[in-house]
Amino acid sequence: MPSPGSPGVREVRIADNVVLGRPHLVLIAGPCVIESPDHAVGVAKAVKAIAGRAGVPYVFKASFDKANRTSLSSFRGPGLTAGLAALGRVRDEVGVPILTDIHEPGQAQPAAEVADVLQIPAFLSRQTDLITAGAGTGRAVNIKEGQFLAPLDMKHVIGKVTGANRVFVTERGTSFGYNNLVVDMRSFPMMRSLGCPVVFDV
Repeated sequence: MPSPGSPGVREVRIADNVVLGRPHLVLIAGPCVIESPDHAVGVAKAVKAIAGRAGVPYVFKASFDKANRTSLSSFRGPGLTAGLAALGRVRDEVGVPILTDIHEPGQAQPAAEVADVLQIPAFLSRQTDLITAGAGTGRAVNIKEGQFLAPLDMKHVIGKVTGANRVFVTERGTSFGYNNLVVDMRSFPMMRSLGCPVVFDV
């Protein structure tokens, strides 16, 4: 959900009815990773109905590959080709905007053919080639703040998206010692001061 709009924050239009940077809620939700096409469509339909009853614009989020899993044996998803096909089904059958992660520059253009927003995972938030590849597609780019970054360190990350007019950032917590991820609420006004909408990953 975006933090309330404030002077100097650029709006980012994802779809006709979904604009970040205004003082209203937007829900970005879905399974962390695509489990199957039918599951993705089912989740999208259910959440769209809930969001509709609440009067909240909705963006479907799911990853075709979770390349940063802790264990080699963890389920990563169906991969690029099958995953994008599943996301295409969600877009066509449910009629909602799509957000998905990219992990390599070569994934940006294929993902942009299906997704409205390309997301840069937190662990990759300083990878220049990845960010510029996502921005080069013309799609909106969501950069998740690395758990190793201070909020104002995102200034240079945002600057890697030309003009920073199609970028928003996500606060998802900062590493605090071992195995602790803590959200510092001061991060929201700090990152908003950089001129783009801020999303809270709860």
